[in-house]
Formats: sequence, C-alpha cells, structure tokens
Amino acid sequence: MPHRTRIVAALGAVVVATVGLAGCGGSSAGGGSAGVTLSLVAYSTPQAAYTKLIAAFKATPEGRNVTFKQSYGASGDQSRAVQSGLKADVVEFSLEPDMTRLVKANLVDASWNTDQYKGFITDSVVVLATRKGNPKNIRTWDDLLKPGIDVITPNPFASGSARWNIMAAYGAKSSKGTDQAAGLAYLTAMFPHVSVQDTSGRAATQTFVSGKGDVLISYENEAIAAQQNGQPVDYVIPDQTILIENPIAVTKNSAHPAEAKAFVAFLHTPQAQKIFADNGYRPVVQGVGGPSFATPPHLFTINDLGGWSKVQTQFFDPDKGLMVPIEARNGVSSKTG
Repeated sequence: MPHRTRIVAALGAVVVATVGLAGCGGSSAGGGSAGVTLSLVAYSTPQAAYTKLIAAFKATPEGRNVTFKQSYGASGDQSRAVQSGLKADVVEFSLEPDMTRLVKANLVDASWNTDQYKGFITDSVVVLATRKGNPKNIRTWDDLLKPGIDVITPNPFASGSARWNIMAAYGAKSSKGTDQAAGLAYLTAMFPHVSVQDTSGRAATQTFVSGKGDVLISYENEAIAAQQNGQPVDYVIPDQTILIENPIAVTKNSAHPAEAKAFVAFLHTPQAQKIFADNGYRPVVQGVGGPSFATPPHLFTINDLGGWSKVQTQFFDPDKGLMVPIEARNGVSSKTG
C-alpha cells in the first residue's frame, strides 16, 4: 500500500476562541481588575479542560472580572507564533523546548521552571490507542511492526505530541538510550507503518476516531478524552513508556501579570488539578482526588535520554536531526513552515 501523509497547515490549524464575559465592574479584593482580558496560548489537547478551569477560576475573587482569549494548536507552531508576535499572557506547551524558545526570545523569564513543580502543570504518559476491544491485539511496541498494521502519529517537526511519541518508542527499544542503534532501527521499521502525520496531537486523534488507522500513538489524556466523548477506543500503556511533562508560564510582556500569575497559581490548586485529572491528565499536585492512574513498570523520563536540550537537536533539528532521514524515506519533509 503506498505510503500516505497528510500535513495540516500549521498556523491555519490554530483554533482561536474567546471564552467568558466580564464580571461586575470595579476591582475585586483579591485581584482581577474590571475589563482585564488574558490571552492563553496553549497546545492542542487541553482545550476541553480549560473550558472548565476558566469557569472555575472566574468563580474565585481573583478571577471574577477576568475574561480570556484562547488559542490552541500544535505546540511548536504555537510557540513560534508567540515568538513572532502572537499576544500571550499565559503559555502552556506540550514540551519544554517550546518554552525554551520563548526564554531565548526574552518573552518568558529564565526562572519559569524554578517553582516546586519545575514549571509543569500536568503530566501524562504515551499510550497505544486501539479500536474498541483491541481487535489487532496491540500490546507492545513490537506489535506496531506486524504486517499490515496502520499507525497514526503526528508530524514530529510540528507536534510536541509526536516528539513525545518518538522518544517513548526510542527509549523503550534502546534501553533508555543505551543502545542507539536498536532504537533507531525500531523507528526506521515503524515509520513505514505510519499512514497519516497530522500537525498536532488533537488532529491525529480526530483522524483516528474518524476511522483511519489500527493504532494511535498518543497522550494517555487524549485516549481518555476520546472515551469520554463516546468514541469506541481502548488504550494500552506499554510496560516501557515515557512520562510526559507539560510546561506553563506567564510571559514577560504580559499586560496583566498579576492576573496571569493568579490564574497559573489557581491551576496548581487541588480544585484545578482535580479538573485536569477528570479530563485525563495526571496531576502534578498529589492527593487531589479524581481517577487513579496506573504506573507503568518501566516508566522513564526525558532526562533518562539526556534531556530536551540534547534530544531536541539530536533528533529533531530540521537539517541534521536523526528523524530527518527516517522521515525522508517515507516522503515527509522536516520543513514545516
């Protein structure tokens, strides 16, 4: 079967929505001046969670007079858009390099990751989502190499989700980076099975639930969201997979830094973290209630693979990264825009 790819235009896929109406006029005792609008720029998947989180924040003294403008899209595209001038008071990305880009651009303070949560707002793990009942019996990374298995994962040169997926597979098959040849051999063998590479994790999920593919490599929270939306999807957590850590920060040029910081502080409260958990994200604050999450027996982190500063260049540099020739063999360009 000929290899197919589909790459959705990066900036064109950004979804912009305005949520909430201004509360009563005047200043509240806890903050939130009248007429304040915060711009939230985030990666593609937490949009549903933020609908509930923003409503909960607006019920607090700090948030009662704050409205929000929201933009969602592929993590890398969102980061580059802010770098190029997209207004943002709060940014949340799929992975750390997209925040680092804004630190280098002097748009986010270098101390963004020095709090007790290391700058992260939610966690997740990479999973293998399947059709209901798992008819192809997908259990392990090796099962993706079975003849005829159709895999969906986003484009790693646009999507943070895709980069997590690749590092999960690579880390599992390379014994956490100690056998690079084995890890690269696995990726080389797996990518010919990938029939569609969308520009974001959410777009990849939409492709999968529309009926394309046998297995979707994705965030655990995306598989849970699909189930919550009534889609006939199951998922498997491989024994060896990676811990996903999602960064958040207030921008240095925010017009409303007090309100933006209050919102980020609220997102770390037990109430907000439970909302995240109810939407499939693993909370960074312990003991918030909500669903329980299984811990894979061989869970590893990006630091086990050398950290994002190393991995970003080693694998995803659009000119010399290790993924460039792997994708080129399958007709996918590393130049996303």
